[in-house]
Amino acid sequence: MPANIVVPEVGESIVDARVAKWLKKPGDVVAAGDPLVELETDKIDLEVAAPQAGVLSRIDHADGADVKVGEVLGVIDESGAAAAPPPAAKPAAQAAQKAPEAEKTRATPTARKAAEQNEVDLSRVRGSGDAGRVMRRDVEQVAKGGAPAPAPAQAAPTPSQPPSQARPAPAPAPPPRRYQDTRAERGEAAPGPREEERVRMSKRRATIAKRLVEVQSTAAMLSTFNEIDMSAVMQLRERHKQAFKERHGVGLGISSFFVKACIGALREFPRVNAEIQGDEMVLKHYYDIGIAVGAAEGLVVPVLRDADRMSFADIEQKIRQLAKAADDGTLSLADLKGGTFTITNGGVFGSLLSTPILNPPQVGILGLHVIKDRPVAIDGQVVVRPMMYTALTYDHRIVDGSEAVRFLVRIKELVEDPGALLLE
Repeated sequence: MPANIVVPEVGESIVDARVAKWLKKPGDVVAAGDPLVELETDKIDLEVAAPQAGVLSRIDHADGADVKVGEVLGVIDESGAAAAPPPAAKPAAQAAQKAPEAEKTRATPTARKAAEQNEVDLSRVRGSGDAGRVMRRDVEQVAKGGAPAPAPAQAAPTPSQPPSQARPAPAPAPPPRRYQDTRAERGEAAPGPREEERVRMSKRRATIAKRLVEVQSTAAMLSTFNEIDMSAVMQLRERHKQAFKERHGVGLGISSFFVKACIGALREFPRVNAEIQGDEMVLKHYYDIGIAVGAAEGLVVPVLRDADRMSFADIEQKIRQLAKAADDGTLSLADLKGGTFTITNGGVFGSLLSTPILNPPQVGILGLHVIKDRPVAIDGQVVVRPMMYTALTYDHRIVDGSEAVRFLVRIKELVEDPGALLLE
């Protein structure tokens, strides 16, 4: 009997998605569990698998369509044909030849599966997805002996789709606009063509844009600033970096120091670790620290859950793991869910000073910046020290100005005296 392919429930905070690409076309024979379609949400990308074996008889929403959780994407008819036989197993010797570079290549899960089935080296495939990400179509093109083709145009609904259910594909982007210039006629140097390009926002980017506007219109955001002498932290890292890496397999960065310092400050100023629900303050006595990470599809904030129970090594290892998952596009919803306070480090991109925007429903976010040698006055003497500007953005509806200032001062005290972090 026919089986519906539906948009799955991914999490309570995700209610809609976008059809990124159909991996099968109407009439294709599929086995139960075969990936059928890639969906894009504001948090993660996912694949929807075939609920049963049969033939993909209908596609209700073409590539690029926006859909809701529970909505029918298409139909599989089990009476059309038997399931396709599984691919033959490759000899162990061939599997062992997989190049290490392929593991580092940014690719979708379906692209990796296609590469394995077709014995294609991912490291040699040029990706056509966002930021060069390898898509399944790229692998299939290489497997056929050609270069990867550009992303296909949005397909119109197939004739087998009922007109009442099919949604038209988004209109193709207009060609680049060129403007005529008359300066050459006046004897002036004529410029080159002035082109414009229209690129549809990804689901994640569109959601980020919407939420940033919402938080600025609903929260009473204010920022306070301070500067931190990073000499003690940098000296401690220099003394112990080699032994730390040999013992734990990861470098000792500055993130773990600030995570520990934030937890110490949050314990003293609990309202910075709270949220507003109606006319109540929800004070949280646990510490799930979000670490903002820049990914190709937009900023994501994976969470260090129960960070107060983590060691320096635990924090560094987890941050490295989450950053890699963000870069590979393999973060799970569990990695992104929740969070009581956020740290964002614009310094890795060279930012000297900025005002971070709150990550709702949180009421505090700490912004770190680039470390620069600057002259400072210490005990009546001008000396050069590695200094960092820090910024705390907070929701003034629940956090008072004096409280925010003292919170940031406490972080400064703990980072400038790393030994004090042991007492926290």
